[in-house]
Amino acid sequence: MIHFLIVGLGNPGDKYKNTRHNIGFMVLDALAASFNVSFKDSKKYMETTYTWEGDKVHLLKPLEFMNLSGKSTQTLANLYKIPPSQILVIQDEVDLPFGKIKNKIGGGTAGHNGLKDIVAKLGSQEFHRLRFGVGKPEKGGMEVADFVLQNFNSEERNQLDTLIKESTAKVEDWIRTNRNLIRKENGT
Repeated sequence: MIHFLIVGLGNPGDKYKNTRHNIGFMVLDALAASFNVSFKDSKKYMETTYTWEGDKVHLLKPLEFMNLSGKSTQTLANLYKIPPSQILVIQDEVDLPFGKIKNKIGGGTAGHNGLKDIVAKLGSQEFHRLRFGVGKPEKGGMEVADFVLQNFNSEERNQLDTLIKESTAKVEDWIRTNRNLIRKENGT
């Protein structure tokens, strides 16, 4: 049986619920709904697991602030013996225009505090990322940190459901592709 860990980045609490920085939580909520599973709260994180064709997929929403996302990621990775290559982190990405969604393996953190903490706690950059473009503030406008903590604007909200569905499809493709690669490597 193969275990995968899907981590959605966000900040806890209603204040941040609909902000750009919480897109990881939003995508995980949609993924959990599509598999008809509910999150269990353990105070430090929310998690749920579902079985996909005999393999386990663990969904994780860290409940400490963004810059402490690595703690619960490390906890679940250790608990289920999941290597970084079988971890996908869903993150907001200011270096991509709003609505652009890209996969990436490893690499730097581009100043993203959630990713920095995950790299530090896992001791590796070689996990996968689903980068959800949220755009940047206009030049001379607000700071990036303030921008990502704002709610999506009305134009963005109109597109959000479609983009979240696109993101969940990319997560499912990632699981399917990696399952096949692992099974091929193991000769199963």
